[in-house]
Amino acid sequence: MAGEKLETIAVEQKTEDRPQINSFGDFWDYFKKELKPRGNPATAFNVLSGSAIIFGAILLLIRFATGLGQPVTNLSQSFPWGLWMGFYVMSGAAFAGGGYVLAFIVYILGVDKYRPLLRAAVLNALLFYVFCSVIMVIAFGRWWNIPNVFLGNQFGASSVLLVVMWLFLLYILTSAFEFSPAVAEWLGKVNMRKTVGSLAMGAAALGITLSVLHQAGLGALMVMAKAKIHPLWYSEMLPWMFLISSVYAGLAMVIFEASISTKVFTDQMDDENRQARSDVLVGLARICGGAIFAYFCLDIILAQSEGDLGLVRNRMGYWWLLEIVGLVAVPGLMFIHGAQKKNPVTIQAASVIALIGILMNRYNSVFLAYNWNLPFAEKYYPSAVEFLIAIGVVCLQIWVFRWIINRLPVMRKGPEWAAKIDKN
Repeated sequence: MAGEKLETIAVEQKTEDRPQINSFGDFWDYFKKELKPRGNPATAFNVLSGSAIIFGAILLLIRFATGLGQPVTNLSQSFPWGLWMGFYVMSGAAFAGGGYVLAFIVYILGVDKYRPLLRAAVLNALLFYVFCSVIMVIAFGRWWNIPNVFLGNQFGASSVLLVVMWLFLLYILTSAFEFSPAVAEWLGKVNMRKTVGSLAMGAAALGITLSVLHQAGLGALMVMAKAKIHPLWYSEMLPWMFLISSVYAGLAMVIFEASISTKVFTDQMDDENRQARSDVLVGLARICGGAIFAYFCLDIILAQSEGDLGLVRNRMGYWWLLEIVGLVAVPGLMFIHGAQKKNPVTIQAASVIALIGILMNRYNSVFLAYNWNLPFAEKYYPSAVEFLIAIGVVCLQIWVFRWIINRLPVMRKGPEWAAKIDKN
């Protein structure tokens, strides 16, 4: 009976509603057609971001030709991880947390009101992890040895970084599979959509598990550097701290992205999706407020129990207070207040401040509170080339995200035949 229903759906679907892709040649022709820009390509954003991408690509050639030494980076033996790792790998992984959190809410808890944001969150997570992997290739000195992690040549079986990189790869594959129903709908492949749609919950469950392990694994990396990290930022509970912070960081990114997308991609949304977003953002703000409260309390309790609160009466202590109060507690209160008053402006402002707080926390872990007692002349500061390459990578990720949003059913509803498959 299921096969008969599927055939009926395929027959009823009008030919012009779906691309006819029966071979790789058909796919390549269709893909080339989809590569053409939509709208005016000569906008100010396109010109500036395109220039940043091109200039960043040129600088990347210089980086791979000359290595990581100056003037490309200011990295050293004392500071092996800098702007690239702090921004994309440590912070970017947290920003991608919205994918696994929303998947847990929708698939495991069954709260369907968040489903309109799920595909965009999964896409955002997928792209962050893909570009995090690109950044790791750029940031590693002997980048040509990265295949050893997966091929087993000179396996570092006791390395936490080995686990983190494997989790990176597995989560990229899992999130790509979780996003694949949108690809099947874009290509008009009924059988493919039926297969991947039926396995979406399993992929989501695996992705949640991998994300939890990976977020905690990043914290475990920093636990190994106990002698180098300032006591106010160090704790043996760092795996839990990184995991909890990824919950509110990921949802703050979902709120931030949804707020921008509502204006930029308004043509991609139907009225039902657009009207539901206000209520959805209020719900996400409540979750963010709760996660921030848990993070703040745990951080204060750990600082008190480990006797570190006495260290706040100096420059590093004031810096820690700025982070934990100004960029954690304040946005947490703003999330709660915005949810109570159903004020989207307050919620959006809180999401921006929370994201800045995550950036500061990860930067502190990697180089500001890392080797904090070294002389000022030996401190690490990102070079201009590091900034320009990072900007180019960010712009490229935005371009890829925009291209996918404008073509695949991410923010808009999928075709009717896909809805019938899910219903049956």
